[in-house]
Amino acid sequence: MSKQMLPVFPAGCCEPMVREPLGEQDAAELARMFKALSDPVRLRLLSLIASHAGGEACVCDLTGPFDVSQPTISHHLKVLREAGLVGSERRGTWVYYRVIPAAMNRLSDLLQAPAQAGVPAGSGT
Repeated sequence: MSKQMLPVFPAGCCEPMVREPLGEQDAAELARMFKALSDPVRLRLLSLIASHAGGEACVCDLTGPFDVSQPTISHHLKVLREAGLVGSERRGTWVYYRVIPAAMNRLSDLLQAPAQAGVPAGSGT
């Protein structure tokens, strides 16, 4: 066993936290959202829905851009819905899907690094 000496840093050597870290329940909910988005088809579906006016699209507009069957698209939409990323509403014979803004805001807030004092925005450090 080595008897290497480790430096002792004075108290306060680390930067203070600038926001509250995730709690257990929030982490589990966000992990479910990220897991749903880990599939490229689902990520593209969410992007496609969000790209429509009002963040809402008819399921009839969601099947064309993909090289997968309609039942597969329905499965992916179900996963997004169960993760709380999209909602749906039946109107006549069609189902319309919409992004849930609160979910998008939660993901955005987590992914956006807090501003650091003395570091210019966009500097990458």
